[in-house]
Amino acid sequence: MALQECSLNLDRTGRELSPHGTIDFPCAGYSSKFTSCAWEEIPWHYHEEMEIIYIAEGNMCVQIPGRLFRLRKGEAVFINSKILHRAVANPSCEYHSMVFLDLLITGSKNSVFSQKYIEPIVHYSALDGCCLSPDIDWQCGLIENFTEAFAIMTEETFGYEFLVREHLSTFCMLLYRQYKAEIDETKPEANQDEIRIRKMLDFIHENYVENLQLLQIAQAADIGERECLRCFQRVIQVSPIQYLLKYRVTQGASMLLNSPQMCIGEISILCGFDSPSNFSKVFRRFFSCTPKEYRKNMIKEK
Repeated sequence: MALQECSLNLDRTGRELSPHGTIDFPCAGYSSKFTSCAWEEIPWHYHEEMEIIYIAEGNMCVQIPGRLFRLRKGEAVFINSKILHRAVANPSCEYHSMVFLDLLITGSKNSVFSQKYIEPIVHYSALDGCCLSPDIDWQCGLIENFTEAFAIMTEETFGYEFLVREHLSTFCMLLYRQYKAEIDETKPEANQDEIRIRKMLDFIHENYVENLQLLQIAQAADIGERECLRCFQRVIQVSPIQYLLKYRVTQGASMLLNSPQMCIGEISILCGFDSPSNFSKVFRRFFSCTPKEYRKNMIKEK
């Protein structure tokens, strides 16, 4: 079966490090079930590849900067290249996804497929994320091409690479055709909020162990504290300090599982807390259990 294990390997800026597919076939399929437990949340991250996520069962909330998609069974979402996104089940979900480089379709950056069709999609901000419903005629065709590509990828029959590329190419062509008039009338512009938020998230990810203050986070994007607060609220709907605390306890949760020889006191310091009690207090706020309970329960489930 050609499906890969669904896991994230992020660098400190939130960029995904693990390749999707292979160099000669840059496309990967994933299937996973997860719940709304805080530790099963898919955190903010981004990758070079485009991604299509389809809800096979349950409900999922997918967020990109400034937008939230509430997806039900049978619906899907398209996430464009290099767009920050996160996801959480609501309250449980089974999803199928495909993550692929545009080169799978275009062959090269200089081809007509790239310059005429794919590059305009990548640079059209309204397509940073796009919710797809089977109840809308033109979107139904997109979903059908995804489900066909996913089924073929799963079965891995002879020549499946050709057929997967064909269906994903048709998906992109239909998406471009639907938005062509708007794309032609729109001049590509950099999203100032997203540029700022990425700089500030990068700064937090690089320095979360330090005693960070709001002013330092704001200075990472050359803005004032008030604009920093507004920018976080507009883009990811949480405050900078709340994001920092959640990132710290998420790093702590990873250390609890991956470094069983380390005591909770050591981990609390390594993920930026001034004491084990403060670490436990914040950890419980986000994960509804203590670090000790989390480590014990998660190891038991493995």
